[in-house]
Amino acid sequence: KLRSFEKTPSDDTQCINKEQVEEVASLDKNVLVHKDETIPRKEKSIWTPTGLKGHRQALEKEANDMKTQENETHQNNLKQLCRICGVSLKTDCHKRSHPVHGPVDQETLWLLRKKEKKATSWPDLIAKVFKIDVRGDVDTIHPTRFCHNCWSIIHRKFSNALCEVYFPRNTTMEWQPHSPNCAVCHPTCRGVKRKSQTPSVQLGKRVKTIAERTRVNKGLINQAQLKNKNLMKEILSCSKIHLSIKLLAVDYPADFIKSISCQVCEHILADPVETTCRHLFCRTCILKCIKVMGSYCPSCWYPCFPTDLVSPVKSFLSILESLGIRCPVKECDEEIMLGKYGQHLSSHKLMKERELYSHINKGGRPRQHLLSLTRRAQKHRLRELKCQVKAFAEKEEGGDIKAVCMTLFLLALRAKNEHRQADELEAIMQGRGSGLHPAVCLAIRVNTFLSCSQYHKMYRTVKAVTGRQIFQPLHALRTAEKALLPGYHPFEWRPPLKNVSTNTEVGIIDGLSGLPLSIDDYPVDTIAKRFRYDAALVSALMDMEEDILEGMKAKKMDDYLHGPFTVVVKESCDGMGDVSEKHGSGPAVPEKAVRFSFTIMNIAIVHGDENIRIFEEAKPNSELCCKPLCLMLADESDHETLTAILSPLIAEREAMKTSELLLEMGGILRTFKFIFRGTGYDEKLVREVEGLEASGSTYICTLCDATRLEASQNLVFHSITRSHAENLERYEVWRSNPYHESVDELRDRVKGVSAKPFIETVPSIDALHCDIGNATEFYRIFQLEIGEVYKKPDVSKEERKRWQLTLDKHLRKKMNLKPMMRMSGNFARKLMSKETVEAVCELIKCEERHEALKELMDLYLKMKPVWRSSCPAKECPELLCQYSYNSQRFAELLSTKFKYRYEGKITNYFHKTLAHVPEIIERDGSIGAWASEGNESGNKLFRRFRKMNARQSKCYEMEDVL
Repeated sequence: KLRSFEKTPSDDTQCINKEQVEEVASLDKNVLVHKDETIPRKEKSIWTPTGLKGHRQALEKEANDMKTQENETHQNNLKQLCRICGVSLKTDCHKRSHPVHGPVDQETLWLLRKKEKKATSWPDLIAKVFKIDVRGDVDTIHPTRFCHNCWSIIHRKFSNALCEVYFPRNTTMEWQPHSPNCAVCHPTCRGVKRKSQTPSVQLGKRVKTIAERTRVNKGLINQAQLKNKNLMKEILSCSKIHLSIKLLAVDYPADFIKSISCQVCEHILADPVETTCRHLFCRTCILKCIKVMGSYCPSCWYPCFPTDLVSPVKSFLSILESLGIRCPVKECDEEIMLGKYGQHLSSHKLMKERELYSHINKGGRPRQHLLSLTRRAQKHRLRELKCQVKAFAEKEEGGDIKAVCMTLFLLALRAKNEHRQADELEAIMQGRGSGLHPAVCLAIRVNTFLSCSQYHKMYRTVKAVTGRQIFQPLHALRTAEKALLPGYHPFEWRPPLKNVSTNTEVGIIDGLSGLPLSIDDYPVDTIAKRFRYDAALVSALMDMEEDILEGMKAKKMDDYLHGPFTVVVKESCDGMGDVSEKHGSGPAVPEKAVRFSFTIMNIAIVHGDENIRIFEEAKPNSELCCKPLCLMLADESDHETLTAILSPLIAEREAMKTSELLLEMGGILRTFKFIFRGTGYDEKLVREVEGLEASGSTYICTLCDATRLEASQNLVFHSITRSHAENLERYEVWRSNPYHESVDELRDRVKGVSAKPFIETVPSIDALHCDIGNATEFYRIFQLEIGEVYKKPDVSKEERKRWQLTLDKHLRKKMNLKPMMRMSGNFARKLMSKETVEAVCELIKCEERHEALKELMDLYLKMKPVWRSSCPAKECPELLCQYSYNSQRFAELLSTKFKYRYEGKITNYFHKTLAHVPEIIERDGSIGAWASEGNESGNKLFRRFRKMNARQSKCYEMEDVL
């Protein structure tokens, strides 16, 4: 029953409007009939055609206004009704309501996760429970909310709780558009029209059964249930298709056997289903029971319908499939798992089928098995069955003979417990097929380093051997690859990026595109390929879409829809050194390569005065999150080539700093802002791109203005003073010399700036190269201690070479460290350990030097985790607090015990380690997380992909590698 919630137009108003319309119609008729009659002057002035037209327009306008008001009233009334059952949401027992569309609430989501269900939106649950499709609802016809009673029914469906809620199964609401006799707006029309269905005979049986249960005593019920159970066993007669519990290989406890056996046939569960009262049955057993005995649970007589049956949770199914059983076939004593029973039984299948299908022929030729016949003979034998199936398909399934036959085959496979073949057939029926997804095949090809031709050979071989297309062809892989590369997702910049095209479908482009060239320019002999910076960022963000949405949900920021989201990007660039030359056509290019990449470090949103991080990269130095942006065959020392290739890329980066990205994520258009931090550069490249003198310069540091002499005299107390903007100003002073100074005076003024800076970097330390540089210095200290240079400082080169050979031989013997031409990260990690110092001390005679060297290494190992860890405040807070003391003690040892090496000089990385680490960590929170290690790891992939996966031609190999 429905009540009207807003005042509708009164009957008097409707009657007045009706009389006015009739009056206009009669007047119009009189004007046409009495056209030539004489009309008095006053009436003539009133009933002119113009006056009549105005009066009609006024009436039409009034009628339209009334219609609009009625529609608004109808829509407001709909808001107060339940979409599913039609009850009023204003009554006391239904004050709580829920939206028909959108995600489920937290309580329901927790329940669905507990029951291992995938549905997360109300439309899916309503369609599953009530068989009502609300996706096509119109808010002028259908209510937009449903009551708490229907919500409780949904919970009952998935929690299997016997709660006191009821929803009629033979009625569903049928909502109609607004009309003069609208049941929603007029209280005289009671109730909304329902789609009625034929009363169920089983429902009558259920009511009768429940009434009987309330009348008889408990002993009679137990007797009736026992009789019914025996009767059901006789009806089911499933002993030939279901496995007996006697076949279990292990003597399990009685309660456990009861939990894995059907409550009706008492066999091991086959295709188990769970009722609302949480009892387990074989699917075929419970369906037969419901059909014969009525719609209730055979165990507890609680109402149960076929639509209520669900599969048990996956963890129970895995336990069931892992049970050990004995093979029931004679002369086969093998013990197998229940999940592999169908596969094992197929080995006995041929012999068994010959016995089953042996037809008793009373003479003549023996009857052949169906599968051994020719196609024509098979058609002849099955012609009657084919006609019956065709007639059934035309009557029940709209003529879909294929679906009927495949369903029959599927049911036959399930009945024999051949679930693997049944799953494959079901996948084919649903259009998924049994093959792998193209994206999975692409991942297999890339991760196993297969070239296109190698993958194609594997694809053809597997298809020929198995007869199935498990792997996908190469063209499918290329199609899948397009969705993973930049240029696939549409986006927009506001305001548009300066000097950058608005086209978003941009894939791999030439590294020199966007560079204005002239005849007098420096000739660029290189091959370079890159992505457009903004397209690459969009692709990386879309790869992280699930992480971003999960982070918002975890921080309870689901309502923060549009942004802006602040994205912090780490930039890295490094030369790869020599790369092996591939034979192919193309220009003669250097056998060195440079890789420019970026990593999305974190994404944050500003909520009030709080900055909330919804995503933070857990492994910032992994090659998996380090996205390549540009690859070039060039020497990193070639300033002109490096400038020519990276300048367009840097121009795009500068344009993105002052613009916002509009990108659709999770179905909502969101805004992103970017902060770029160039920290993944070693000292050589920092000096190159910031216009500083080379590392042998008097000005030792890229973070402060200290000279080598000043840094050796004051080892610890320095602060960061350099910046990109200051370097640009100093370059202008160096270029113009406004004070007309000499070269030495000018050089002292600009503090070592000698070229124009073209990439903005953050004054920081690269942890990886800092580790390598310090390990190189310790390697030299070990040699000098072996030669006792603290006693005799003047030694020849031959003696120094002999010390190095002695050290290499001893390290190889004791530490398994093979000598290297150039220090690597792995060698540095192994070298800097207490075990190495113990081994080196075996070559040093003086005990006092042993103690000094061990203390120096111990202090270094205490300082190292502070700049190597991704978050020192969490990972090593004690060492962070002790860093200032340890660095001062380390500096004191260098200036006293090792004065012979560090009097008036110090290495660049020792200076940075002792003087600038605490200040950088206070500013950025970490040094290790912002290192270039991910870019260095990517260098290995470059060499491997170039060797295995790329085409031979030089013009295409960079594109393939990228």
